[in-house]
Amino acid sequence: MQKNKKQFGVWMDTHQATIVGRANENAEDFNVLGTAANAGAEFNSSEKNQHNDEITLQHKFFKDILSLMQNADEVHLTGTGTSQEQLMHYMAATPQFKNTTVQESTSNKMSDENLTAYIAGKF
Repeated sequence: MQKNKKQFGVWMDTHQATIVGRANENAEDFNVLGTAANAGAEFNSSEKNQHNDEITLQHKFFKDILSLMQNADEVHLTGTGTSQEQLMHYMAATPQFKNTTVQESTSNKMSDENLTAYIAGKF
């Protein structure tokens, strides 16, 4: 294992994410670095405006997640729904993350301990 690789894992669904990684590049173990939430758009009688609000909130959600993964070399995304795929596309379009290796899987919500073990097993 290379000590200097910045590896992160994210469990996410449409409304919440838990980000795990190593506290610093010399740390052996993965820990929860933080969480992010997307409350979703308020109801709007204009479908177009509601869609735009949802996109804006989703991008803020993705930025909150990525802010905890600075200079990521490898990321493993897991969770339910299509959010991981949407985040992968967002990362590919973001200059800071376009060279990041991203893998994905599907999994149900799990405890922080199980999540850190699951992500550690992916690297």
